[in-house]
Amino acid sequence: MKKRDKIIYWFSTIWLSLGMVSTGIVQIIHMDEEVHKMKDLGYPSYFLTIIGIWKLLGVIAILLPKLPVVKEWAYAGFFFLMSGAIFTHLAVADKAVTYFGPALLLLLTIISWYFRPVERKVENR
Repeated sequence: MKKRDKIIYWFSTIWLSLGMVSTGIVQIIHMDEEVHKMKDLGYPSYFLTIIGIWKLLGVIAILLPKLPVVKEWAYAGFFFLMSGAIFTHLAVADKAVTYFGPALLLLLTIISWYFRPVERKVENR
């Protein structure tokens, strides 16, 4: 793996992890702003706990060495979660600024997945 690719991988993975951990914690503790946002989007507030826990578990899976299949599931989960957030904001005609967070995390997910080292990929059998 080229040095440039390693830098891109770790830069995107660290920022992705920080974003997922910070938003995951905010969701788990049911911060008032998050609860109101979920209700405005039409989701029950208990979704916050589910999403927050899965974000934290996904970050652990992505950062730990080995477990390539679990990493694939974590990346897929992040992809579906962030693309779902974008489409939800579209569905309720939110302001453009609300798309920035999910779009950035979606982009970081794709970049991190694409540049992951060989030892973090599922073997082709």
